[in-house]
Amino acid sequence: MVKVDLRTITLNVPPQEVITKDNVPVRVNAVAYFRTIDPSAAIVQVENFMVATSQIAQTTLRSVLGQHVLDELLSEREKINSILQEIIDEATQPWGIKVSIVEVKDVEIPSTMQRAMARQAEAERERRAKVINAEGEFQAAERLKEAALVMSESPIALQLRYLQTLLEVGSNNNSTIVFPAPIDLLRPFLERTDGASRTGSAS
Repeated sequence: MVKVDLRTITLNVPPQEVITKDNVPVRVNAVAYFRTIDPSAAIVQVENFMVATSQIAQTTLRSVLGQHVLDELLSEREKINSILQEIIDEATQPWGIKVSIVEVKDVEIPSTMQRAMARQAEAERERRAKVINAEGEFQAAERLKEAALVMSESPIALQLRYLQTLLEVGSNNNSTIVFPAPIDLLRPFLERTDGASRTGSAS
């Protein structure tokens, strides 16, 4: 008589040295959850189902992760876990073992690769910042262009904008303000003054 535990067993897969598809050496460990669904097969079909399941998990881990690039190991963890679970479960099925979950726990990257990835991430952030800044300047230029077209069609709008700018400048605590005065803005006053002088001289 052999007693077999039918509860779910937690199997810690030892760290494995893996070379990814893009030739990056990483150190990966995982955990697998399985249970015995056929005690007779687990005892008769294999010498030690615990050791056999552990070995299958280790070899499958190295094989599957070696087919993926580093970015996939870091960003597509759920997909890789699903692939590992299907392969290990299929391999252990003749032994009466049902593997329900396989999870990659840690992916250790060499320090030199970590520094390179940090530099790459920083360069990417700088690139995005420059793109956003350029898009902002482009949109501002487009708005200024539209405003210039509107003001060119309506001179009074340009004069009102000029007066508003003078008001904003005058609100500062500057002692002296020098600003250009457009002739179009002063022409009515000049014409009035010239007309008054002519009237005085005629009288």
